[in-house]
Amino acid sequence: MTRCFNLFTVGALRRATAWMLSALIGTLLLATAAHAQAVASRQFPANVKRGVMTVTAPPEVQINGTAMRLSPGVRIRGPNNLLLMSGALIGQQYAVNYVLEQQGLVREVWILSQAEVDQLPRGWDTTTNFVFGSDADKPKVDDGKTPFDQLPKFPKQ
Repeated sequence: MTRCFNLFTVGALRRATAWMLSALIGTLLLATAAHAQAVASRQFPANVKRGVMTVTAPPEVQINGTAMRLSPGVRIRGPNNLLLMSGALIGQQYAVNYVLEQQGLVREVWILSQAEVDQLPRGWDTTTNFVFGSDADKPKVDDGKTPFDQLPKFPKQ
């Protein structure tokens, strides 16, 4: 009566364990990569415009109520940054960022997620170089660029 393990059985057990461990690690790496891609924010070009797009009959679209035409090589990207076909979007309204060609055709379209809709694109915040009379009533705040002698003074206590 032998009490030793069969080497074939032990080797098979080790191979199966190694295979399951590598499959688990691969699954975790894929999940991490997918999460990182979903969290990353998209970068849009500086000349991007924003609007509400409805695909009527491809290549015809309406953006902000104006009839426009998609260029032959248009790229429409969904909220997950995957390419979409214009035929699959017929009759639905989407908040989009888009870029026009020189001829006025729509060259690129990004369908925005709710987080991107809430966030203003860079350069869209309003700044003014002058003060209105109604602004005089507002309390002065430090914007980080105010010279020291012009900072608001606190009353002595």
